[in-house]
Amino acid sequence: MSKTGLPDSLVSELKAHHQQDFLTLLEGLNQPVPASLVEQLQEIDLSLISRLFQKKQQPEKGEDSPQAKAARASELESVVRQPRGPSDQEQWRAAHAKGLELLKAGKVAAVLVAGGQGTRLGFDHPKGMFPIGPVSGATLFQIFFEQLKARRQQAGVVIPYFIMTSDATDGPTANFLNEHNYFGVDPDTVKLFKQGTMPAVDDQTGALLLGEDLGLVRSPDGHGGILNAMSKSGIFDQLKASGIEYLYYHQVDNPTAIICEPALIGFHALKKSEATTKVAAKRSADEKMGVLACVDGKTEIIEYSDMPTEVAEQRDAQGQLKYWAGNMAIHVFSVDFLVQITHGEHQLPYHVAHKKVPHVNEGGKLVSPSAPNAFKFERFIFDALPMAREALVVEADRAREFNPVKNAEGQDSPQTSREALLALHRLWLEEAGVTVPEGCAVEISPLFAVDADAVRLKAASISISGSEVYLR
Repeated sequence: MSKTGLPDSLVSELKAHHQQDFLTLLEGLNQPVPASLVEQLQEIDLSLISRLFQKKQQPEKGEDSPQAKAARASELESVVRQPRGPSDQEQWRAAHAKGLELLKAGKVAAVLVAGGQGTRLGFDHPKGMFPIGPVSGATLFQIFFEQLKARRQQAGVVIPYFIMTSDATDGPTANFLNEHNYFGVDPDTVKLFKQGTMPAVDDQTGALLLGEDLGLVRSPDGHGGILNAMSKSGIFDQLKASGIEYLYYHQVDNPTAIICEPALIGFHALKKSEATTKVAAKRSADEKMGVLACVDGKTEIIEYSDMPTEVAEQRDAQGQLKYWAGNMAIHVFSVDFLVQITHGEHQLPYHVAHKKVPHVNEGGKLVSPSAPNAFKFERFIFDALPMAREALVVEADRAREFNPVKNAEGQDSPQTSREALLALHRLWLEEAGVTVPEGCAVEISPLFAVDADAVRLKAASISISGSEVYLR
């Protein structure tokens, strides 16, 4: 046992991976190293951390840099646009029919990424617990679970629901769902699993950082960490054993995402795609959304910060943006493909974020840096797209499907999301011939209707009066 209190074998491993500064830090604390820190150090891949830091010290240059890739971008090749005529509408009907067939055959599961807190909204809870229903006050979780329940009733089968939480959200999410009886969904068909973490390291030395609790400073490993997390929790084995071939993926902040949308699943299957992404037409060239484009013959998402202004602003002969397809974080993946890139030779790459990270110094005092001082490592699920043999992009009706809750005010805020829900539900009713009084706020639960067609079937029995109505 060394004077740090760490096992000699662990000390040797830390030295072998250039962690002498971290060992010096521990020696300077003059107190026993907690057993929890030993466990954390034994769990992490020191070799991977060392490689990632060394790679960051040698930034990508030339044609491999993100900026160079963005400059080589070309317009999307495999893309399905919103229907504009009879032939398009027939294509969408065929895709819807195929997707519904796969749902009824029990070939589809859904996964929700719900590891984030509502900090930017001034909401100190998991974001899924945020009340977004404009009349009902229904939370994001309630809207999603009610959508899933309605989709299960439509398909006549159980559609498994997997929810990726984080260290911060796992307990509160489980308690919340239990308190609300999973909003009528059988708990045995829902599985929570935790996202992985990665240690932060000093940006100058690559040394591991220590937190106030004398544990490693760690952060979530990005939404791309979902693959390892699913594997470790046995979800891939469960999917294969159940004969499930397709996974619908969505994130927690968009209440108008269409869970297990039949047309999206159908296009994925009919086009023999391995990775399919739903996109929204950007409002402007400078909107802060990742953009779908072709790079070297492969479909990729280019981060808005990497896209040169002169490329982002390019327009076609009709005056439309060439790079119009904004990432909505809605995907359909083939399960076999996900298993392959989780365990195969080619796996999702890590990205590096330069952040301000509070940590403990050698004297045991907490340091709160005024400038970025550390690297965090994370993976992005959209990096799966260029790995696919076939990748597909499908355009969404933006007003219908993309109304996220990201900011406290302005665009993509609770106000704009609630306004979108009210406008959408009013439109469904009016298209069905239902009179909605001026100034009346009407919200429709997914248990009442998931789309305009479902409202139309119930139109004869609907009567709207008063200032606020919740149809459930």
